[in-house]
Amino acid sequence: MISQELNEQITRTGPGTDAGAVMRRYWQPAALTEELNGNRPVVPVTLLGEKLVLFRDNDGALGLIDRHCPHRGADLCYGRLEDNGLRCPFHGWHFDRTGQCVEQPGEPEGSRMHEQIRSTSYPVMEKNGIVFAYMGPDDPPPFPNFDCFRAPESHVFAFKGLWECNWLQAMEVGIDPAHASFLHRFLEDEDPADSYGKQFRDKAADTDMPMTQLLRDYPRPEISVEETDYGLRLIALRHLRGGQSHIRITNQIFPEAISIPMSREMIITQWHVPIDDENCYWYSMFTSFTGPVDKGKMREQRLKEHRLPDYAPLKNKRNDYGFDPEEQRSETYTGMGLDINVHDQWAVESPGAIFDRTKEHLGKTDVAIIRYRRMLRAAIEALKEGREEELPMRNGIDPTEVHGPISNDTIGDGENWREVSEASDAERRSACADWDATVP
Repeated sequence: MISQELNEQITRTGPGTDAGAVMRRYWQPAALTEELNGNRPVVPVTLLGEKLVLFRDNDGALGLIDRHCPHRGADLCYGRLEDNGLRCPFHGWHFDRTGQCVEQPGEPEGSRMHEQIRSTSYPVMEKNGIVFAYMGPDDPPPFPNFDCFRAPESHVFAFKGLWECNWLQAMEVGIDPAHASFLHRFLEDEDPADSYGKQFRDKAADTDMPMTQLLRDYPRPEISVEETDYGLRLIALRHLRGGQSHIRITNQIFPEAISIPMSREMIITQWHVPIDDENCYWYSMFTSFTGPVDKGKMREQRLKEHRLPDYAPLKNKRNDYGFDPEEQRSETYTGMGLDINVHDQWAVESPGAIFDRTKEHLGKTDVAIIRYRRMLRAAIEALKEGREEELPMRNGIDPTEVHGPISNDTIGDGENWREVSEASDAERRSACADWDATVP
């Protein structure tokens, strides 16, 4: 259990909040590139509690500025995309992608008032299907050399989904290795040959055992956590019969991302991004070490579960997440279908928009959640005391030298998990023919 005051501190991310100040020191996913497709590339964005508008100008460059015109507050999402900027329909005030007002056609001839009008704007960068924004002070930091950024666009598929809860409880489900044996338990195993694009459907490492069977048969992982340059490394060992162990390496990337293995072919890098304090988007980049990603198939799989244009899940609290008691009896642990995103969604939304952690009782398997909260609190304190250089990936570390991180499933000697996992990962990377996946 923690105090209500501390719960408020680590969950609230709007302007002027402690956790929000930390998040603003890092690049944040703002939109999918595909949202800008079409004849009018203008997208409303609410990020860290700030209402913004993202647009692509005539030069093809992106701008992210305050959604409300600084004249009388009209919504610029309805602006006219013209003259290499965005023009407010109310009085014709025109803004470029930096937020600078460049014209006020209704003001007296020769007026230079527009030179003094500048809307809030943030730097943006496109990376393999996601538009990232930097909302902090000074120049943005360089991107780390993670696999999802190093791989060519052909080998990365990006998607997002809406969850109606605070970002922290959304992120924490991704650093909880124990829950997969229960929340994602399938009482019948699917054919792993039909696993493409699905998590926990592949075979376990180099065995013929479906991953669903391994999670079901070995529900008590031994979990340990290490601090790294980028955040935390999670090691989950499921000790098998015969002296071998299933070794699963996942990662928490500070401040609100995770990196996990999806299959022997792909890894997932996923951010849990606050829209406001009671809603968030997960943004995922699926990165392939083998051939190009079948983006059409993966998008089709996910659009069966989500609607456009807001990427909201079709199963949600308003229809009981599709809960079927007969399915729960015979097919899945949750009775909520085969899409594990729905399972996670229920788990993080059902405690309420912001979970009352004064009533929480963490167990030994929650070691990563405990360590992460300590890391976040330390970052908050460092920033409040003017020691920004102590934040993860800003503490004398060149982000461009941070590679990977290793996210891998393998089987071997649990006592030597590090060597076994690194060897397995190196083998996968050395076989990557289409891009340089080697890790120094």
